[in-house]
Amino acid sequence: MKMKYSISLGRVAGIQIFVHWTFLILIAWIVYINLKQGMGTIDILWSVLFILTLFACVTAHELGHALAAKRYNIKTKNITLLPIGGLAQLESIPEKPKEELVVALAGPLVNVVIATFLFPLVKLSPNVIEEIDLSRLSHYNFLFSLMVVNIWLAVFNMIPAFPMDGGRVLRALLSFKFERNLATRIAASIGQLLAVGFVLIGFFINPFLVFIGIFIFLGAQAEAQFAEAKSLLKGYTVADAMMCDIPLLKPTDTIEHGSDRLLASQNRNFIVADESGVVGTLNRDEIIKALREGKFTSPVSDAMNRDFLLLELQSSLEEAWTTMQTTRKTAAPIFSDGKLVGMLDTENVAEFLMISEARNKE
Repeated sequence: MKMKYSISLGRVAGIQIFVHWTFLILIAWIVYINLKQGMGTIDILWSVLFILTLFACVTAHELGHALAAKRYNIKTKNITLLPIGGLAQLESIPEKPKEELVVALAGPLVNVVIATFLFPLVKLSPNVIEEIDLSRLSHYNFLFSLMVVNIWLAVFNMIPAFPMDGGRVLRALLSFKFERNLATRIAASIGQLLAVGFVLIGFFINPFLVFIGIFIFLGAQAEAQFAEAKSLLKGYTVADAMMCDIPLLKPTDTIEHGSDRLLASQNRNFIVADESGVVGTLNRDEIIKALREGKFTSPVSDAMNRDFLLLELQSSLEEAWTTMQTTRKTAAPIFSDGKLVGMLDTENVAEFLMISEARNKE
């Protein structure tokens, strides 16, 4: 699933590349800053060209992850370019330590290769520091600045903290000795400790470090929670957590009827089915969106999600939940011998996790 308001740039190695519309704000900001500093058209063009080239390097970084993951039969849905960098949406993160290590290192390695390639093309002078002036780019310092930034990208991404590549490298190395959830917890704790350091230093040196610290802290926390949840779900099947009382809607039911059902119960997800079987799923957000668009009397089939996840009664709960998280599915019908027998939704799994955690503490 691509991010909203993203523009397609085409495909590379079969992977769709998108650029988010906010990227245009970055270009506009660069032009504005250059104009404010009294720079000419040529200087502005060099600055814009540098940003575009830099993000080509960021794309190459993400493609490094994607192609390494492809080696282990893990698909990449797409790559989206944002003003803060690139985001490769992998279907999953490799579970085996060696595979995760390769995938995590592939991105920074691309930046190292780019910097190595640029090095022979760069003419160094005695005033090396002055050449790294990103506010005044020209043919003189363009390649040198690009080389330095690629080195910085490789080093920055190797910070041993989630969601940076270095955090995944650290987790992979720890996983050779410890269980994955414990390795994740250790790596996340180290990452959060570094994050606190970034925040404290940022107050005295650069406020931007505060934002980086918060970003790393929250990313490490989310990764630890995700790994802990997977650990608690290991060994269970969807039958252990499914809802037997299935909230059903017909494709011909109106959106307004769906909203009435939403208000009349605690259900936030519905299975849409007719005589032929299950045809889709519908959640609260999809109902609200349809109501805002004035589709009160429109059939549920206009708003339902037709690309739903099918689960079997004995499917692994851990794998089902992971798939639902990565594909952003809030509900999935459960079948046994071709017959609909239940539903799994994210809220029910969350309750199952809380109960499992409470039992483990007894």
